[in-house]
Amino acid sequence: MQKATFAGGCFWCMVTPFEELPGIGGIVSGYSGGHVENPTYEEVKTGTTGHYEVVEITFDPQLFPYERLLELYWQQIDPTDDGGQFHDRGSQYRTAIFYHDEAQEKLALEAKEKMAASGKFQKPIVTEILPAQIFYPAEEYHQGYHKKNKEDYKADRAKSGRDEFIDQHWNGE
Repeated sequence: MQKATFAGGCFWCMVTPFEELPGIGGIVSGYSGGHVENPTYEEVKTGTTGHYEVVEITFDPQLFPYERLLELYWQQIDPTDDGGQFHDRGSQYRTAIFYHDEAQEKLALEAKEKMAASGKFQKPIVTEILPAQIFYPAEEYHQGYHKKNKEDYKADRAKSGRDEFIDQHWNGE
């Protein structure tokens, strides 16, 4: 099993696309990339800790290759928005791929170049490719939030604009 770490705005919305796929061993919502040890959600949401909201995915590369995770990741985000994602604004909601080894770095950089050359977006791709840093799991109430709080999750996702963006840019592909 290997790890993949992705920042794509609200971590609640980044769990559902990856769960229940063959080879996915688990997904944990959390924080990475900041300068505060053991940050809390209350600290991270201020945007002052330097952390991104991330999901850490444990996967079997034989069953679900990293390249496929990258393809799915790009289809969940607006890679041209450096101020957050959809209605979630602030540095904690920026996009980034945190690579865990040289192979992941190479594949992530290639995927970013491919995305930039695709012509799908008119603005530059600003998603960062960064070395993996300490991962701090989010508080328990954030784990599986979409299952524990179905109605709140659905309402938040509906008003975010994420699904409309995904439909506009990825439907039919």
